[in-house]
Amino acid sequence: MASLRRKPNSRFWIACFTDHHGAQRQRSSGTLDRSSAMKIALAYEDTYRAKMTEEQVRRVMNDTCEQINGRRFVTSTVSDFFARWLVRKVGETSENTAGRYREFVRRFEVFLGPERWAQEICRLGVSDFAGFRDHLAKAVTAGTANLSIKILSAAMKSAWREGLIIENPAAKVEALKITRDEARQRRPFTLPELRRILAHASVEWKGIILCGIYTGQRLGDIVRLTWRNVDLAQDEIRFVTQKTGRTVIVPLAKPLANHFLGLPSADDAAAPVFPDSFAMVTREGRVNNLSNQFYQIQVNAGLATKKTHKKAEHGQGRAVKRQQNELVFHSLRHTATSLLKNAGVSEAVAMDIIGHDSRAISQNYTHVDEDAKRRAMALVPDIMAPSAGKTAGKRRRKT
Repeated sequence: MASLRRKPNSRFWIACFTDHHGAQRQRSSGTLDRSSAMKIALAYEDTYRAKMTEEQVRRVMNDTCEQINGRRFVTSTVSDFFARWLVRKVGETSENTAGRYREFVRRFEVFLGPERWAQEICRLGVSDFAGFRDHLAKAVTAGTANLSIKILSAAMKSAWREGLIIENPAAKVEALKITRDEARQRRPFTLPELRRILAHASVEWKGIILCGIYTGQRLGDIVRLTWRNVDLAQDEIRFVTQKTGRTVIVPLAKPLANHFLGLPSADDAAAPVFPDSFAMVTREGRVNNLSNQFYQIQVNAGLATKKTHKKAEHGQGRAVKRQQNELVFHSLRHTATSLLKNAGVSEAVAMDIIGHDSRAISQNYTHVDEDAKRRAMALVPDIMAPSAGKTAGKRRRKT
């Protein structure tokens, strides 16, 4: 006999019924009215016991819902739902975040295959998401695989709010264990390594790298700089971070200011400081190819090995997890922090300059004055000077 139940925090009545095999099933009724929900539950039971085709079931349920509520039954295919969800995310998140969401959804689509991608979203189960996590973990780190499930779980939570599903199957998938090697943080560059990279960089890339060293900002924020953001008269540079939307004002370190002074001046304040990289990130909406360019600079400097997609003797190719690089552009963020702390700058001032992501940290450091930051930047060494210390990551010995 069909019945109803309410799940914690659920807006809609859940229809409980028995199928033709005698198995207990549950489906969202998509309605808040108990009487209407009961009619839908009975319709569910009748259609399942009649062994109808999926299309016949959909037609009966739509007719039943329309008779009761004056509208068609709330349902969606996996394909249609994720398409709508991604459109919403474009307006709710940054370009980089929306691009990451699209990539994981695309991978999930490939994993499910065309037939399952076209089925109703309520038919997705825990095994679909756990299987996708394990499949992805063969080619990426456990952390990335876990992130994919976190993103898909957020999408499925939206489907639950819309009454398309009665529970979130992705939320039931356990996170993979992060190995010690994967948990190891990126290390800062040493000063000799930085000099080698700068020696092999183009003029534009030299400026981007110096920005990374002396501001600690992310690659995407740096290459989006316009001359409006750079105030050579006040010796400061202003960022509005893509990730947090926070405005970060960093006093210009002397080596970076000297580099800017050597660049051709722009009559248009809206002109990009790094035009080639700006054009690339504007066109592509992400920094992947710029990261690849930075990696190639490291290869040219003898700090990394050339990547290849060709299968090696061990049969490794694109489907095999790549070895993680110890040094990437984001390592310059760690380098900037280390340089400041090695110079004796307090953690509060260092985090305010770098633009820490943590809301709690940011709130604690909002009263750091500009003079303190300028004094801090004056202490940071010129990495091109022969007298600079041996490493960026080594702490100054306390006396």
